[in-house]
Amino acid sequence: MFIDTHAHLYLDQFSDDIDMVVELCKEEGVEHIYLPNVDAATVDSLHELVESYPSMMHPMMGVHPCSINENYRKELELALRLLEQREYAGIGEIGIDLYWDKTFHKEQQEAFRIQIEWARDMNKPFVIHSRDSLDETIDIVSHLQDGTLTGIFHCFNGNEEQARKIIDIGFLLGIGGVITFKNAGVREELVNISINHMVLETDAPYLSPTPFRGKRNQSNYIPIIAEQLAETLEIEVEQVEKITTQNAINLFNTPIQL
Repeated sequence: MFIDTHAHLYLDQFSDDIDMVVELCKEEGVEHIYLPNVDAATVDSLHELVESYPSMMHPMMGVHPCSINENYRKELELALRLLEQREYAGIGEIGIDLYWDKTFHKEQQEAFRIQIEWARDMNKPFVIHSRDSLDETIDIVSHLQDGTLTGIFHCFNGNEEQARKIIDIGFLLGIGGVITFKNAGVREELVNISINHMVLETDAPYLSPTPFRGKRNQSNYIPIIAEQLAETLEIEVEQVEKITTQNAINLFNTPIQL
């Protein structure tokens, strides 16, 4: 059994054929999918998908850094209210994104810290978006880590030193389609890192693995990522499957039977 720890299957890109995608996931052994929220605009579609597949889809709640702007406090208020009203597997997707726009950098920092405190107070893991901000997000989590914080650095594409810093603060590396990109450099940075510190993810509909790069990503592509990771670490794909699945179960504390 595989677990996709990060996918956005509730977005419009899947509105016409989500049932087919779910069937493809089952055929490939991807039996559980964790769904981080984006912002207020995605809440309803997120909940609808979970209601359609309650045993397979596991929702998270948070505000994506690209949705942090002058109205970010309203976004945070809604997310917190939902976290107090419903059950979620974790807090996410949260973090800092300096790739698209640095206008609200300080607001992103504050929103990130606030949502980390929610995770601490609610004893939930959180999923970190760190595009062009990996060192900064590692530093923030390091300073707030008191031994209780857990989570995933989503879409890890850093170097070995950064990977070891993440592991040292008790977090997991989210390994996705980027590992299949020939010139991304991720494989070379992971060769000395243990599978015990990794989980699999797609970030669907984004970052499709080779040979589907440039097309819509789907959770049923998780085995492709697992195969590349197995090759990179020189271990059997069955070992990748078993250990990353157990890592996800342990992190999210979701009642799943292997």
